[in-house]
Amino acid sequence: MSLPSAQDAAALLPRLQTIRRNIHAHPEVGLDLPGTQARIEAALSGLEVEVHRGAGLSSLTVVLRGGRRDPERPVAVLLRGDMDGLPVTEATGFEFAATNGNMHACGHDLHVTGLIGAVHLLHAARAELAGDVVFMFQPGEEGFDGAGKMLAEGVLEAAGSPVIAAYGVHVSADQALGHAYSRPGPLMAAFSKMAVTVRGRGGHAARPAQALDPIQAGAAVVGQLQEYVSRRFEAFDPVVVTVGEFHAGTAANVIPDEAFLNVGIRTFTQETTERAVVELPRLVRAIVTGHGLDADIDCETVLPPTVNDGAEAEFYLETFADLYGAQRTHRMEHPRTGSEDFSRVLMAVPGAYGHIGAAFESEPEAAAAHEVNHSPRARHSDEALGDQARFLAHLAARRLERAAREEARAAPGDVRPEGERA
Repeated sequence: MSLPSAQDAAALLPRLQTIRRNIHAHPEVGLDLPGTQARIEAALSGLEVEVHRGAGLSSLTVVLRGGRRDPERPVAVLLRGDMDGLPVTEATGFEFAATNGNMHACGHDLHVTGLIGAVHLLHAARAELAGDVVFMFQPGEEGFDGAGKMLAEGVLEAAGSPVIAAYGVHVSADQALGHAYSRPGPLMAAFSKMAVTVRGRGGHAARPAQALDPIQAGAAVVGQLQEYVSRRFEAFDPVVVTVGEFHAGTAANVIPDEAFLNVGIRTFTQETTERAVVELPRLVRAIVTGHGLDADIDCETVLPPTVNDGAEAEFYLETFADLYGAQRTHRMEHPRTGSEDFSRVLMAVPGAYGHIGAAFESEPEAAAAHEVNHSPRARHSDEALGDQARFLAHLAARRLERAAREEARAAPGDVRPEGERA
C-alpha cells in the first residue's frame, strides 16, 4: 500500500502555512464560526469528498470514500480538528496576528489546517484506502461542548458505516517542535464545577455573634475542600480542586448576608469523577450547616476525562515513531490536568489523542521561555504542519488496513464446527 510520503507532506507544507495564517488572522469564538467554516470549504474545493454542514452549529463533517472499502462490511476511521478561538487579545507580534479581539491562543488554527492537509493527502491515496475516513471539523471546543453537539447530530454515522477508531492531535506552544506526546489510559482530566452560595445573616462586624457570617463559613469550605481530597481520594487517582472565585461583602465593618464560591474540580477517571460530584457538595453542606448557615449548591460535570484506549494509544505512538523516529516520540508519565471535549468521542468509540509540539525552535530552548497555550503571547510554529497532516493520514490509512487484514483472517477459514470454542 502506497501511503503519503515525507515528500508529499513537504510539497503540501507551503499551502498549509498559507491556510493556517489566514485562519489565524480571523479567529471566531464559540459554535457559530461561519468565516472559518467557509475557509475550510474553500480549502477542500475540487476534492471528491462528501461535505455536510452542521444544523445547529458551524461544523463540517467531511467523508472520503476509500477505493478498497468492503461493501459487505464497510468501516470508517474518524479524524478530528477543532476550529474555535478564544476571547483573548493577541500579543504575539505575528504579521498575521488577529486584530478582532479574539485569538487562536490554543492552536486550533493548526488543528484545522493539519486536518485539511490530511484530507488532501488521503484524497491522493483514496484508491488504496480499505475503508472510509470521516473528518470532524468541530467548533465550540473551548467551553461549548461542540464535540457533544456533533455527536448528537450524527458525526459517527456520517459515513453510513461503523467508526472503528477515532484520533486527534493538540498542538502545544511550549513543547518541542514536531515531537509527539501521548499515553494509554487517562490523558486529560475531567472538568466539573461547583457553584456555592452560602446564605447567612448580615450584621455589624463588631458583633459577629449576633450575625451568621457567610465569609467565615466560606473560608472554612475553602480549606476543608483541600484537606478532604487529600485524605479521601487515592494519591494515584487524584482530585485537583481550585476555588477560582470567592465574592462577598462590601465593607470592613459589615458582615454580609451571602458569600459566593465557584469551584473547579479536575479528575482523571470516570469513577472518581462520579464520586467527587457527590461527595464534595455533601462536604460543603455539612460545613455550612455545622456553622448554622445554609447553602445553595450546584455541582455538575462539564466534561468527562479524556481516556485513550490502550491498544489505540500504542498504535498512535508506534505510528508516529515509525514515521519520525523514537527520539521524537514521548510516552507521557502522567496525564495533563487540562480538559478536552474529544473525551466524548473517546467514550463512544475506541481511539487515542495526543499532543504535538509547536514551539518556535528559533526561540530559547528552555520550556520556561515559551508562553503556554491560552496566553496572549502563545506563538505556535507552523513548520511541522506537513508532518502533522501526514501523521493523521497514516493513522487513518493504517488503521483501516489493519481492520481489513483482521476481517480477512476472520473470514471463511475461521468458521468452526458447532459447539467448538476458540
